[in-house]
Formats: sequence, structure tokens, C-alpha cells
Amino acid sequence: MRDAATTVRERFGTPYGLATQRIATDGVDIFVHYLDSDDLARARDGQRPIREVIRDYLKYIIWDADDDFPQRLRLRQYPDAAPVIIDPRFGWGAPVLEGSKVPIDAIVGLWQAGESLETVAEEFGITRDQAEEVCRAALRYDAA
Repeated sequence: MRDAATTVRERFGTPYGLATQRIATDGVDIFVHYLDSDDLARARDGQRPIREVIRDYLKYIIWDADDDFPQRLRLRQYPDAAPVIIDPRFGWGAPVLEGSKVPIDAIVGLWQAGESLETVAEEFGITRDQAEEVCRAALRYDAA
């Protein structure tokens, strides 16, 4: 990550290497858009990916329409039924459930403390399915 940020800062003359629309991620690597085109190269070694393979993974960064800085990040390990974002305006940048802005740690923590999914859902004003999907995804991610 540090090397990718340094590469972007040096090549594009910006002090904000990870806060520019010139970068994208597939959740594993950081890619850089070059020459104001849609062409991508991996930041650390310049390797060009097969665009069709990673295209769907590059749509999770949501950019502010008024400037060139990211507004929020959609975490792809959580399903569409319970979309989770990181947005500095909510939860101090910790992952939150998009619709309700409930911190993911609060949902998972209450469930891990022994409360039923129904109780968790009622406590946070979300559906039981959302509570289950969040807990399931969080456990999968922690196990990885």
C-alpha cells in the first residue's frame, strides 16, 4: 500500500497518493489510470490487468461530484442485501450499514454477546436478514 501511494505521488505530483480518481482497487492490488484514459496498470510493477476480469471490482469507490476526492468506499465482502460502507461522515470512518449508518462492530458485537438475530435487528432498526448477512460476512472476513 505504501509503495503504491508513493508511486502515485511521484508520477502525478500530488501529495494525496491514495485520494485521487486515478487509482482503483480490486481489493487486492492498487491500479493507476494513465494518460487520462481508461487504461490501468498495477501501481507496484506497472503490469496491465485483463480489464474484463477486474472491471466489476473497481466500482466500489464512490467519488464526490464536486471534487476529485473519494466520498465513501463500499466494502465488497458484504452482500447487496446489507451494503456496508466506510464514510468519514459516519462512525468516524468505521464500517457502517449504508442505510441505517449503524456500526458493523455494534451489530456483530451484540450478536456475539449472545443476543438473537431478531433482537439485534430490533435494537438497531434493521431487518433480521440484514443482521444475519452482516454477521455472516464479518465472521467470514475475520476467519480469512
